[in-house]
Amino acid sequence: MVKTKQITKRLLGAAAILLFAGSLSSFVAASGTAQTWKGYVTDTYCGLNRVNKAPTKSCTLECVKSKHAKYAFYNFADKKVYILNPQSEAAKYAGQSVTVTGTVAGHEEFRTDKGTDSGAVITASSITPQAGK
Repeated sequence: MVKTKQITKRLLGAAAILLFAGSLSSFVAASGTAQTWKGYVTDTYCGLNRVNKAPTKSCTLECVKSKHAKYAFYNFADKKVYILNPQSEAAKYAGQSVTVTGTVAGHEEFRTDKGTDSGAVITASSITPQAGK
């Protein structure tokens, strides 16, 4: 009877470890998988205001230059702002509606018109302007 309890405990412990490891590896794989989104290239300073108003190129460039903002992506689907890397590539599409393909990983702090905030980072493998927008 004592041996059966020990074996049961060991099996349950091993199953728990395998279940945890499996779910962790699924999470890591999912976060590294390329995805595609549609939205605006904006900035972190004003980006949270994009629900009702599209960014302009001049406003986006000004916020990055003078307000120490970062280029960001406003996602139409979830209405969230993501830091958009590489920054040099994002700069080319300031104020435009784009399709972004890339991965989400990590968080960074950034400045907004309401103070300091943080958000997820999209590392883009491609940024393509949306036709007619």
